[in-house]
Amino acid sequence: MHVVLWDTQKNDVQKDYAGGMGTGIFRGSGRFGDWLVSRGYRRDRRPVALNFAYLAAIFKELGHTVEYVLDRAVAGADLYIFNPALLTLDLEHQAMQEILAQRPTARILVTGPVTFSVPEAFSDLDVKVVRGEAEMLLWKLDEVLASEDQVVSVGSVKDLDSLPWPDWSVFNYRTFRMKYDFWKFPTALVQLSRGCTFTCNYCPYIMVENKTRFRDPESVVEEIRYGAEHYGFRSFKFRDPLFGLDRKRSLELADRISKLPFKIQFSIESRIDLMREETLIRLRGAGLTSITVGIETPNEETLRRYKRAPIKDDRQRDFVRFCRELGIRTVAGFMIGFPEDTEASILGVLAYARKVNPTYANFNIVTPYPGTPFYAEVKDEIEETDFSRYSVYEPILKYKYLSADQVRTLHARCMRGFYFRSRYFADNSHLLWPILQRFSSRRHKQARLTAEKIEKIAETLRRAA
Repeated sequence: MHVVLWDTQKNDVQKDYAGGMGTGIFRGSGRFGDWLVSRGYRRDRRPVALNFAYLAAIFKELGHTVEYVLDRAVAGADLYIFNPALLTLDLEHQAMQEILAQRPTARILVTGPVTFSVPEAFSDLDVKVVRGEAEMLLWKLDEVLASEDQVVSVGSVKDLDSLPWPDWSVFNYRTFRMKYDFWKFPTALVQLSRGCTFTCNYCPYIMVENKTRFRDPESVVEEIRYGAEHYGFRSFKFRDPLFGLDRKRSLELADRISKLPFKIQFSIESRIDLMREETLIRLRGAGLTSITVGIETPNEETLRRYKRAPIKDDRQRDFVRFCRELGIRTVAGFMIGFPEDTEASILGVLAYARKVNPTYANFNIVTPYPGTPFYAEVKDEIEETDFSRYSVYEPILKYKYLSADQVRTLHARCMRGFYFRSRYFADNSHLLWPILQRFSSRRHKQARLTAEKIEKIAETLRRAA
């Protein structure tokens, strides 16, 4: 068969984020400061969703030819694979209609988290909805195609090491770059684990499975080696939602990366309470340049209400400070626009973000994703039902004390208010522009000296482990 992986980048969609539901890009309110922040977001050319790279490898292993296309049909294709985001759901639904009209014998499979949460969105089309992890098609493709049901549940991959490594050759991978994490390119996506054991009720990561599965660190590092040697990747973003849950495995990974015959950069996403100082040192010594963490809000009552375990604010400030000293960028996520938010509570999030002062702060407007407990809880309070606006930068809910326009204005104010201040650049300039570490200011000298010590400390820790 000739298999087409059909994709779109319209609506500024970033498909591999928000648990695969997708996010957009901050556009701002039209002010010059908003434009500058938005321009920073648009510097990147993020890789395609990781499950598409896995599917490229899987279909080739099954003996099929694979083609990747953006926003167009392909004459002669036997099977089309879609991986819609909420933001592009209508666009991809329309594309499926057009393909079926032009080629009635073509078969279409729809995969990804969106199909798990809203399978009914495709009930009017002659397509098969694959409910579960798309990579299960390695074993269940024939079963799915032969099924008389429109929605076919396939479950999840139990042994992640049984999957072939992602195949990036069908994509324009040389252009992939994520500048907020790295300064060496191109960038690939990789995973040590899947799933999350926490219970934040607004998070789509736990929809399919509320547990974590792990890969063998040796296999992951061999995949990294192959990616660097075969494709020329110089940076790798780990797409684990909870990197570091298995500390021993994470440290083994760091040690194995350190032994590669070349240097790479990598980034991770985790919780602050999973990252001990010695763990960060070992990871930094292996090439860690950036870590994404969710701080959300300093309001512990709000966190507990939505079942997120709070972390003491002094620990969060200390964590960011320690990462800064090690030369690790921090990308902190903050949330505004809960139903009970006020102007004061939103500005309180901004004030706290400025106090913590990470390298990058992303202020997300609370978005109710279908399939999450939060969505069911606030269903009657949802004002915006057009999924193309579910970008995390648009107000979606009805608010008790604010209008949607007020939330939108306060959101833009948070973005501007965080980045346009002298302390932000004073603390983070050596991380934003690593070349500055060569200059002679005390701060940059210290950053350079710290970086030089990391290798020695990491080696000491490895020997003691």
